[in-house]
Amino acid sequence: MIQLFVDYFTERDTENLKRLEKLRAELPPFCSEFFLGISQRTSTLTRLNYGYDLRVFFKYLTSSVEEFIDRKTWEFKVDDLNKVTTHDIELYAAWLDMRDAGEGAIVTNKPTTKMRKLATLRSFFAYFFKKGKLEKNVLPNVDLPKLHDRAIVRLDNPEVKRVLQTVEAQDGLTKGQMRFTKNTLRDQTIIVFFLTTGIRVSELVGLDIGDIDLKNASFKVTRKGGNQEILFMPEDLQAQLAQYFENMKTDDVKQPLFKSLQNKRICVRAVQNLVKKYASIAVPLKKISPHKLRSTFGTNLYRATGDIYVVANVLGHRDVNTTKKHYAAMTEDIRRDAAKSVRLNPDE
Repeated sequence: MIQLFVDYFTERDTENLKRLEKLRAELPPFCSEFFLGISQRTSTLTRLNYGYDLRVFFKYLTSSVEEFIDRKTWEFKVDDLNKVTTHDIELYAAWLDMRDAGEGAIVTNKPTTKMRKLATLRSFFAYFFKKGKLEKNVLPNVDLPKLHDRAIVRLDNPEVKRVLQTVEAQDGLTKGQMRFTKNTLRDQTIIVFFLTTGIRVSELVGLDIGDIDLKNASFKVTRKGGNQEILFMPEDLQAQLAQYFENMKTDDVKQPLFKSLQNKRICVRAVQNLVKKYASIAVPLKKISPHKLRSTFGTNLYRATGDIYVVANVLGHRDVNTTKKHYAAMTEDIRRDAAKSVRLNPDE
């Protein structure tokens, strides 16, 4: 039986659009105009997340703002947004800190999530104000929450070695986890891929066999937004993939590079879980995710090159300021190492 594998990114976008279409039934009709208007400059996932955020906002309006108490969501008109005040938005921000979700459940939002929900409203109000359908836009008058810079969590070289040894030896696994030892080579290849290329987890699960060119030590990756780039692999990854391909049929170039036990494309959650599984054994004091392995690669690349623009390019950051925010603080480390390498009597 021949199994056809749909292109991962096409399948993902189709699923996101289905979810958004279902979500639109829970939002005011005029929201459809907003989603259409931003469709050319946003991804399907961004629009879906906007939809979820707007659903929360209208729930707040109909439950907490006197003007809209008990209003049915489908009854809202775009002109109703003119009745939303700066104070309403400030109360909404406070409401997001801790709100009653019913049946005794309390929902809290992290500062980053709160920031995203308010940023969604900024885009939403700005869109209709720009179109001349709002008399005013109160969102610019609302201060966004201050986010504190978080230290980069990454692995040092001994920790990287321990993680790889844990995967290879399968040490420390529970009896339940030992059932999946047949995937050892796959898991090892996935972790080596993150540590040597720094690609995102969504980019990794979207890889097909045909995206790999071992002969030229390169591979094709689909970035956020759908752009495709050719990246190059170091010798460690080239050797790992050569071993991984030894017992695989590689003639079907549309097959996923990494598959589950059910012979389907591995999902993002499964990759996150396998990284967490091995890292929790090898480095129990650090919460390691695929993104932290990406940070480990970015750190090593910046230390090796000292060039923030190279790091931004390889990591696929559209804005170099994103890279600077995370890695520029390491400049002092590079300067310290450079000072140690300069000696008046190098032969001593």
